[in-house]
Amino acid sequence: MPPESSSSSDLIYGLDDRPKPLPALLAALQHVLAAFVGIITPPLIIGSTLGLTAHLPYLISMALMVSGVGTFIQARRPFGIGAGMICLQGTSFAFLGAILSAGFLVKQRGGSPEDIMAMIVGVCFFGAAVQIVLSRLIGQLRRVITPLVTGIVITLIGISLIKVGITDLGGGFNAPDFGAPINLALGVFVVLTIIVLNRSNTPWVRLSAIIIGLALGSLAAWLSGKLVPQALPDLPLISMPIPFRFGFNFDWSAFLPIALIYLISSIETVGDLTANCMIARQPISGPSYISRLKGGVLGDGVSCMIAATFSAFPNTTFAQNNGVIQLTGVASRYVGLYIGVLLFCLGLFPLIGAVLQQIPKPVLGGATLVMFGSVAAAGVRILAQAPLDRRSMLIIATSFGVGLGIAAQPGLLHLMPALVQNLFDSAITSGGLTAIVLCLLLPEARATCAAANHVPESDTLESL
Repeated sequence: MPPESSSSSDLIYGLDDRPKPLPALLAALQHVLAAFVGIITPPLIIGSTLGLTAHLPYLISMALMVSGVGTFIQARRPFGIGAGMICLQGTSFAFLGAILSAGFLVKQRGGSPEDIMAMIVGVCFFGAAVQIVLSRLIGQLRRVITPLVTGIVITLIGISLIKVGITDLGGGFNAPDFGAPINLALGVFVVLTIIVLNRSNTPWVRLSAIIIGLALGSLAAWLSGKLVPQALPDLPLISMPIPFRFGFNFDWSAFLPIALIYLISSIETVGDLTANCMIARQPISGPSYISRLKGGVLGDGVSCMIAATFSAFPNTTFAQNNGVIQLTGVASRYVGLYIGVLLFCLGLFPLIGAVLQQIPKPVLGGATLVMFGSVAAAGVRILAQAPLDRRSMLIIATSFGVGLGIAAQPGLLHLMPALVQNLFDSAITSGGLTAIVLCLLLPEARATCAAANHVPESDTLESL
């Protein structure tokens, strides 16, 4: 029988209840299933786009391993680091655009794959330090980064990433058969599969839609001859984490966009933690709530710093796992310890990454197209929750105009200093900074301000 201490009748296990090992392990497996694709997809995209193919198995292993460590810290809450809840840490899609820009910056300078990783590691490491500092300023940040700003930035992130997804669907960058009918057919097949599965009334079919779509797409690619399984590389059985394996480098023009995303990611984490508190029947106001928010954002920052140290990409608290808590009725933070151990164990085996690396790009593109579209949709949803008065519409219009306009014509800034070009040629940074500046400069009506204080915090990008 479930413990008597559950805080609500719809929770089988409350936050501080200790399930027996078997039910705890089963609940943990469901969380891992819901998050697995979200954790490994960003390394796959970054590695294939920037030419890091030789290092992909290691990058995927580190992504899983660091996600496990971060999730364990969030649940265990050592020294006040972490929220003390099931806060599954996974690789964030929000950073993809900025990381790819940093990678291309090094590539244009003639840098090797190792040089690219050294730059990414350096800027992400210091960006994590920014988030750690921001965790102490949560109250002030929520006044500056409003749902309006967050919605604008998230929408711009989704729109910017859609280009990556549709390029993969066509066959990948510079593919000789780009746009071939077989590529388009495979991509569309995966998209339709995910749509159909997401319309199912069975919750776990919906949660597994992307995994099933990738599996069926890979099977179709194999039957059509598009996927020819390659011999697995000679990899060690166990992948041991090596601090700063590829070196360490830093560039201000690559760092500033990353720092802005860390700012937005911190606000998103606040929204996810608030939703988690509601599901787990914990207070959503008062000192204990603020302490949990500060610990959770601090846990995100520490997780990101660990990720950069071991050549993984920035982490964030995954939103879809709040749905798993609600679905299973298991809110026990001790399940988070099991999740962390499972992810860490999966990351020990680099052969997992080598197998996943063989997924054809059109298949991966079909899945990521839906995922990136969901990012933009999440941003629109947040904007719809904000009061859309004349001031808000002006900020949205100007931010989208600047961000998408510069992204469409990056040559517009070619006569500006290199720092300005590298900072503002991204739709995310140019549009996001425009939104922040306009929100600070344009006065807000009192009634609107009062209404904005009741707007729900944003979902994270991994809400699919």
